[in-house]
Amino acid sequence: MKVFQGRRLGAIEDFTIEERASVPPGPGQMRVHVEATALGLVDALVMRGLYQVQPPLPFIPGGEIVGRIEAVGDGVEGFTEGQRIASWQFGGGLAEQAIVSAESSVAVPDALDAAGASALILDFLTAYYGLFDRGHYDAGQSLLVTGASGGVGSAAVQLAYASGGRVAALASGDAKIRHIAGLGAELVLDYRNPDWRAGLKTRYPGGIDRVFDPVGGALFEPCFRSLAKHGRHLVVGFASGDEIPRLPANLPLLKSGELAGVDARYLGESDPARVRTILAIIFRLAERGRIRPVIDQRFALSDAPAALRALASDTRIGKIIVTP
Repeated sequence: MKVFQGRRLGAIEDFTIEERASVPPGPGQMRVHVEATALGLVDALVMRGLYQVQPPLPFIPGGEIVGRIEAVGDGVEGFTEGQRIASWQFGGGLAEQAIVSAESSVAVPDALDAAGASALILDFLTAYYGLFDRGHYDAGQSLLVTGASGGVGSAAVQLAYASGGRVAALASGDAKIRHIAGLGAELVLDYRNPDWRAGLKTRYPGGIDRVFDPVGGALFEPCFRSLAKHGRHLVVGFASGDEIPRLPANLPLLKSGELAGVDARYLGESDPARVRTILAIIFRLAERGRIRPVIDQRFALSDAPAALRALASDTRIGKIIVTP
C-alpha cells in the first residue's frame, strides 16, 4: 500500500510517498481501506514537530479517518467487515490503508459520504465538547465565536445555532463574513475594525454569555471583557500564532466570570466512550441536515504535499480532504 510518511519531523519536503506492506490488525484494532482523511492545523503542527506531543517515527500524518473495514482484530465487537467507520487518532490517515482502534471508532450513517464525514470529526467534536461539556451552553444563550471561518470556529457556529442559540462571530473579509452568516450567525463583525466591540454591545447590551475562542492573541482580553455577568470564556487554542495572552486577575472577579480550557485530545485519552457518543450525535445532526461539513479543497494522496500547503492559505474556508 502507498503511504505519505516522514522519517523525521520537519518540513513538508521531509515527507514522501512510499510503499509499505499491509499489516493485520492487532487485538482491539481494525484495518480500514481509507476513503477520506481530513486535515487541519494540528496535522501541520505535528508533522513540523511543533505540537505538544511528539509522534513516533516514521510518521504518517492525518488523524481524521473515514474508511471501510477490511479486517477485524481479536476482541473487537460491534463492527463488521465492509462497514464504514470514522476514527480519530494521532496520524495514519494519509495512506491507502490504516490501522485504527475500535475504541476510537464509530459507525458512519449511510446518508453521509466519506469526505463529508471526515470533515466533521475533530472540529465538530472539539466544538461540541467545548460548548456543551465544558461550556454548559444552553438554548437561547448568546455566544461569541472567534476565528469563525476556521474549522472549529464554524463548527461552533453551526452547533450553537442548531441548539437554538444566538450566535455572534468574528472574522475578516467579505467572503468569510458572508459564509459565516450563512451558517447561522445573526451578527458577524470584522475584527480588523477597531470598533467591533461597539457593534457587539449594540446587539447584546448586557454582554455575551459564552465566548468560544480558538484564536487567542490580541482578541483574548477584549472578548473576555465582552462577557456578561457569570459568563464563561472557553479557551480552545491559539491559532493567531501570537504570544499566549494573559488576563488581569481582576477581570474574572469583576465579571463573576470563568475561564475554561477545552482540550479534545485529553477527552480522547481519558474518556473515549464520550468521544464516541459525541461523534454519533454529530453524525445524526448531519444526517438530519442540522449541520453540514464545510470542505475547502480535495486532493488525491499523490498530491498530499499540496494538500498540506493548502492548510496555510489565508483564503481557506473549511477542511482539506485527501482521498486515496
